[in-house]
Amino acid sequence: MSLTRRLDIFSILSVIAPLCIYLLTLAPTVTFFDSGEFITAVACLGSPHSPGYPFFVNYAKPFTWLPFGSVAFRVNFATAISGALACYGTYLLTMFLLKNEQIHSDEKIDRLIKSGAALAAAITFCCSPRLWLQSNHDKPYPLLAFIVAIILYLLFRWRDSYRNGNERPSFIFIAAFLSGLATGTHQTIILMIPSFAFLILTMNWRIVLRLRDFATAFIFGILGFAINIHLPIRATKFPILNWGNPQTKEQFLWHFLRKGYPSEKVERGWSLLWSQINAFNIPYEFTRFGLLIMLIGMGVYFFKRRDEVLAYIIALCCFLLVIVGHFNAPFELIFLTEEFFTPLYMYSALFVGMGLYFLVATIIKFVSVKSSAIKPVFAKAFIILSLSLLPVTVCGLNYVKNDQHLNYVAYDYASNVLRSAPQGAVLYTWGDSGAFPLWYIQGVEKMRPDLDVVHTPHLVFDWYLDAFPRLFNQSILRRIPLDSQSPENVLLLAAAEQYPSRPIVIDYSTRFSVPFSGYKFLQRGVTYQLYSDASPMKNSPDLLVWTLYATRGFLGNEMFFRDLDTGKAILIYANSRIEAGEALLKEGRLGDALENLRIASQIAPEVASEVNQTLARYGVRP
Repeated sequence: MSLTRRLDIFSILSVIAPLCIYLLTLAPTVTFFDSGEFITAVACLGSPHSPGYPFFVNYAKPFTWLPFGSVAFRVNFATAISGALACYGTYLLTMFLLKNEQIHSDEKIDRLIKSGAALAAAITFCCSPRLWLQSNHDKPYPLLAFIVAIILYLLFRWRDSYRNGNERPSFIFIAAFLSGLATGTHQTIILMIPSFAFLILTMNWRIVLRLRDFATAFIFGILGFAINIHLPIRATKFPILNWGNPQTKEQFLWHFLRKGYPSEKVERGWSLLWSQINAFNIPYEFTRFGLLIMLIGMGVYFFKRRDEVLAYIIALCCFLLVIVGHFNAPFELIFLTEEFFTPLYMYSALFVGMGLYFLVATIIKFVSVKSSAIKPVFAKAFIILSLSLLPVTVCGLNYVKNDQHLNYVAYDYASNVLRSAPQGAVLYTWGDSGAFPLWYIQGVEKMRPDLDVVHTPHLVFDWYLDAFPRLFNQSILRRIPLDSQSPENVLLLAAAEQYPSRPIVIDYSTRFSVPFSGYKFLQRGVTYQLYSDASPMKNSPDLLVWTLYATRGFLGNEMFFRDLDTGKAILIYANSRIEAGEALLKEGRLGDALENLRIASQIAPEVASEVNQTLARYGVRP
């Protein structure tokens, strides 16, 4: 009955409205960065990059059985569901914190304002650029935000029960279980633990002396943490994606503790520190007006809900101390740390809802006192309009830049790379966005199984070489200490070894990341085939490859979404066309050269000056 009462029209809208927004802007297939890796891991129940994300993988797996769309679309849909649930968590928590508040004397009007404010908080959180971008393609952070919301709800319920003398330790036990389970979604859940502990201990610090309850909560936490056993168990089955191959205790700890990532720290100055702190940016997510509303909510309800406000501040301090203080990310990697703050934005949205309730209820009460003849219909209209202002504004500001429903760039780029390679080639890639979409398209959609797609930065790990038995079982790489080698040197050794028996192809990023002395390049679209300098092969671009390419999303203005990697992919197309055009100018093939340079300018207008410079070098008028 309690659940039924909570499922009113506002609570339903707090899920349905975000879900509709996310579905309207949902990426239809794989995108850049971690997308291809996560989707591949979900499809095969494998292990993505450290620390493995086993709960997110198992959460999304059932969605791959849906009877519509590609596997990538289904996983994106799973993320949209988790994002909508995180918004519902915002609504639920806001309503709970406001349940004993009443500013307006009319109970129905006051209830409308509460429900509307909670819904406004949920929609504002829904349309914040961080959660929106995470929810319309595969990301674990919305699922983590939902779990944090449920844990907070359990703790808030426990605190109320404790005050009423009806302690319910089961709430603590379930919260402990969910905390352990959340480590399989993202390890930043650990940064919320001090806040959770604060909410418990501020009721009665002697609770820690209850050894039986403490031990029970610990056991429940371990049971939730046991989701990580998925990693070594699935590793024994050698799934398509088996990052770190965590079969042994040593490899599991290497994987879970993220030991494969570089640990070098940059020298921090004030400019870097400020940029790192700004990775958590409330004005950007909720607008400056939203920040003001949030501060009003925190200030007005500080004495009534002091512990809940302080728990938020503790969580914020923990996140900043670890993510900013300990991680010390360089400028080019700060964008990675922006992802980690999603649970804090969910917590922040609670105070946005409380601030909205206070302001609107106070205004309605003041107007009612001044004009007792105000009609209820006008009061309700004012409530709806005033509470809609912030979420509609945030939605309007972020809709276009988060609309990915036409984003086929990563899929087409990856499929074009695969189409570029000759039969039976070894294809070397460089960079996550250059490799991960290929993993999905080849591993899940089974395109070009004749190729071996090798991610160059991973060649220094034995577990990665194990994934390519026909390439590396008898390789010279097995007889040298890889930990003392750079990926560039290992690639050159591998290429020299494989060149006599198989075609060697490299992608655009590898071409400009590794010094290939002793080789010449035959350009095949956005890839290059290696030939020895002594080979009689003429170094002329293969123009037929371009006719095989799909180019949705970057010819014309039909797709508005642009992130860093999408922009880079579009520039790769344009620069490859410029390179082909210049090579053709050298050969005197003016017509083909002009066509390639024209297409380069059409793909990326920002390269027009480079096109003109290329033409000028060969005495051709633009």
